[in-house]
Amino acid sequence: MKITRDGHIHTPFCPHGSKDSFKQYIEHCISEGLQTITFAEHAPLPPGFVDPVPDKDSAMPHIKLSSYLENIDKLKKEYHNEIEIFTGLEVDFIEGFEHETKAFLEETGPMLDDSILSVHFLLYQGSYTCLDYSPESFEQLVRKTGSIENTVQLYFQTLHQSIRSDLGQYKPKRLGHITLIKKFHQRFKGIEIEKDALSLLDEVQKNGMELDYNGAGTAKPLCREPYPPPAIALEAKKRGIPLIYGSDAHQEKELMQGIEALAAFED
Repeated sequence: MKITRDGHIHTPFCPHGSKDSFKQYIEHCISEGLQTITFAEHAPLPPGFVDPVPDKDSAMPHIKLSSYLENIDKLKKEYHNEIEIFTGLEVDFIEGFEHETKAFLEETGPMLDDSILSVHFLLYQGSYTCLDYSPESFEQLVRKTGSIENTVQLYFQTLHQSIRSDLGQYKPKRLGHITLIKKFHQRFKGIEIEKDALSLLDEVQKNGMELDYNGAGTAKPLCREPYPPPAIALEAKKRGIPLIYGSDAHQEKELMQGIEALAAFED
């Protein structure tokens, strides 16, 4: 299936990505025949939240936000005859920091064309874990919650909270990689998501949201499937939920990853 849009691309402003330039990403996308792209860098984490990963590099520092936005604005003008570029952010929903996130969106939202609302951090018994940082941190989370089943429930409860949360008029309308809980499922058996994922789709539909159809999982050695996998994506399609392809590229060579999974949508 031919795609014309990549709605989820990272940039050299990502502290845990490569330093590949904006132009490398853009020119690769043009060569692939894409018509529209969204740069969706990880938004600065809210004030008062302590990044739980060892290098504290989950998101762009706030001090770099204005430079990020200025760079994209210049590139929009430079490439306006070749490709449409959307200014975007990937915004973390963090339980307990809804007020701070809403305030950030009220300030930054007018400068955005597109955005994604994602869950990476799970709160359990007063502490946060980055769900997808490493198999080891995931295992620690399973030990904290008591079981894989409990961890899955915690993840989907947080996703439901993100949908229901009042983040103001600039709240992202697209929910990011809704089956990220399966990033390490090849190692951790028993990650069953179908019932929870279908319930989540009902709420996504009810709230008129879109889904990030994210190809990054196909390249992860312990995942090897998109987020969400084809069966869940097809259920979303049946409900009329828009699925927006996103490579979730953190380096230029990752653009177009997971495209083969789109074959599930061919008639």
